[in-house]
Amino acid sequence: MKRHGHGLVLGKFYPPHAGHHHLVRTARDRCERLTVLVCAASVESVPLADRVAWMREAHPDVRVVGAVDDTHMDLADAAVWDAHMKVFTAAVPERVDAVFTSETYGEELARRFGAESVLVDPGRTLFPVSGTEVRADPARCWDYLEPPVRAALARRIVVLGAESTGTTTLARALADRYRRRGGVWAQTRYVAEYGREFSEAKLAALRERWPGAQWEDVTFTTDDFPLIAETQNAREEAAARVGSPVLFCDTDSFATTVWHERYIGGRNPLVEKTADRVTHHLWLLTDHEGVAFEDDGLRDGEELRPWMTDRFRAELARTGRAFTEVTGSHSERLDAAVAAVDRLLADGWHFTAPLPENR
Repeated sequence: MKRHGHGLVLGKFYPPHAGHHHLVRTARDRCERLTVLVCAASVESVPLADRVAWMREAHPDVRVVGAVDDTHMDLADAAVWDAHMKVFTAAVPERVDAVFTSETYGEELARRFGAESVLVDPGRTLFPVSGTEVRADPARCWDYLEPPVRAALARRIVVLGAESTGTTTLARALADRYRRRGGVWAQTRYVAEYGREFSEAKLAALRERWPGAQWEDVTFTTDDFPLIAETQNAREEAAARVGSPVLFCDTDSFATTVWHERYIGGRNPLVEKTADRVTHHLWLLTDHEGVAFEDDGLRDGEELRPWMTDRFRAELARTGRAFTEVTGSHSERLDAAVAAVDRLLADGWHFTAPLPENR
């Protein structure tokens, strides 16, 4: 098999899928060095920086560069070709020996680079998927997506509420309900509340020094809460990379801002900043009414539950987060939660359309 010096793969990667990765890996195996050029239009809803980062993670052994290309595609228009080539050669100014594509325009693109055209699976028989299909229905194409793309696209559902209001029970039940749907949904993950693990560790450490210590003897500082929020985000991100199109979280870093109020008083800007770094899509607020308070050794403040419910509700509304309040029995709460999640999934992902193409 002929090997080339410098190879080039270019595309929108909007978003990248298994077909793109097969193209890149094939080109890499046939070249001494390979450049992947990610071209994004300003109208597209996935930032260029994200696509470049995703491709670099999937292909750490090739060079990945990005460029903004706001010219529509018209394969019959020489002036349009010239405009595209101006962008391409500015991003990749060095000589290109081979251009790898799965597209009909590969020959002309290679000719303009003064390079050889190499077609790779133009019929898409190995990976029958396209960017258009992914944008139309990411869930149906989920198996063709790499972990960072899954993490970016997963619909993240947060269950939050005052102490002993059934958040953990509901989050686990939701994950189980969607896993039982089978197919791609069988990968649905549940992310536990790190704050509870942190609290257990605090109590255990205190008991090493004072064996009779109880929960009311544990103290928190404001510096504990950024760590809790950061760790919650990190565990959630890890689960989203390997899970299904929906992820269920027992609390989140946003909820940590209110728990800071509960234990310390006031707000912590570092927690607020951490909470705003992750995109969640729906919050399910568990009402305290009708749920008996159970002291499991890590809970107190039964009388504060109405205040906590009100604070969660107020902060969700103030920050413009989409939420549904669930009440009633466990089965009623689960049914209402499933209905809210299904509405979110039915609403889709809403990618903006790429620039027009005339092939």
